[in-house]
Amino acid sequence: MSILSDENRYQLLKLLEENPELSQRQIAAALGVSLGKVNFCLRALIDVGSVKAGNFSRNSNKKAYVYLLTPKGIEEKARVTLRFLAKKQAEYEALKQEINELKSEAKTL
Repeated sequence: MSILSDENRYQLLKLLEENPELSQRQIAAALGVSLGKVNFCLRALIDVGSVKAGNFSRNSNKKAYVYLLTPKGIEEKARVTLRFLAKKQAEYEALKQEINELKSEAKTL
């Protein structure tokens, strides 16, 4: 599922974990990606066994699905979370260094 960055993958898995009843259209809007991309990624997650899709039994719209993370999906979310966190920490450290350099430069003006 390399079509998604770790950030989007993390956000998708988090959304599914917290709101398994979201429609693909709602997921696309929340992530800021196309409906086709969400459909492709959900199919890929289902194919590899990270997500299980099932119909709402009490929903009058029989096309409505619920997307549940499987144990494999929960493990994938944990791995993606750690990678995403490491990336954000590295970005934070680089930004801190840049700010300190700018402060030093500003003092000499």
